[in-house]
Amino acid sequence: MNATTPSPCCVPSKARAEQLTLSKERSNSRQRVASGSTEGMVSLDGGKFRMGTDYPHGFPADGEGPVREVRIDPFYIDIFPVTNAEFARFIETTGYHTEAEHFGWSFVFTGDLPEEFREVNPVAGLEWWRRIDGADWAHPEGTQSSIKGRDDYPVVQVSWNDAAAYATWSGKRLPTEAEWEYAARGGLDQKLYPWGDELTPEGRHLCNIWQGIFPTENTAEDGYASVSPVRAFPPNGFGLYSITGNTWEWCADWFHPTYHVDATPLNPVGPPDGTARVLKGGSYLCHKSYCNRYRVAARSSNTPDSATTNIGFRCVRDL
Repeated sequence: MNATTPSPCCVPSKARAEQLTLSKERSNSRQRVASGSTEGMVSLDGGKFRMGTDYPHGFPADGEGPVREVRIDPFYIDIFPVTNAEFARFIETTGYHTEAEHFGWSFVFTGDLPEEFREVNPVAGLEWWRRIDGADWAHPEGTQSSIKGRDDYPVVQVSWNDAAAYATWSGKRLPTEAEWEYAARGGLDQKLYPWGDELTPEGRHLCNIWQGIFPTENTAEDGYASVSPVRAFPPNGFGLYSITGNTWEWCADWFHPTYHVDATPLNPVGPPDGTARVLKGGSYLCHKSYCNRYRVAARSSNTPDSATTNIGFRCVRDL
């Protein structure tokens, strides 16, 4: 019986096979951290889940798809994103200086600024951002601002490097993208949001995103025009708060739009290097007309030294 010659698309690629092997090696040698306190964390069972999306109105260039089955080990994850109060304890204990403090400036959304600052240092091509001197985690909108009264808000103006430093200090680590997405789904399979496929079921707002016309009109129908407290909206099925909208959350992985296609499905950890780190969850600035990335499978990225008024993080640790 003569064998049929397979079509080119079905012929195994040596490069793809090598990437899969390297991906397995990186997964097997991934960082495991289990020394931090589990107070304020929830234990998740892990196991198999369907990661990614083939949602037709997403962003294919981001590498949202294809849907693929992934398996992860059990882990603990913070119930809330790291708050200003928690980050302040880290600073007080270690004397750490964030990258925004070293740079002496950071990015602030223009709508979060007093009127007199709204025309200062616009970012070319992204007119809703301003480069503001003195903006840092303790002064999120610049020297005229503070975090007084915002202890239970997510810390912002923290770079990936800052977040990783905090995680190390706390005996934890940043989540892999797979761990983050598994946690954000809250036990649901292939739903757009942590609660289902409808953004506002029965007219209820379940996360902090933009309503109105971005970036000029924010009607704040969800109750917030900027960052909200971590308990402002109900938790997902795993008891996690503020997992969608409010602030983007840093993940451990380097970003690549296609690496995951040929990566191991067992505890994937992303590519070995890159220029930007994965961000998940969307923020209060996300709107369907521009950044419909508050879906659980959506992804974005930024350079590891970048900080803004809409990026925060949460930590995980191994069992």
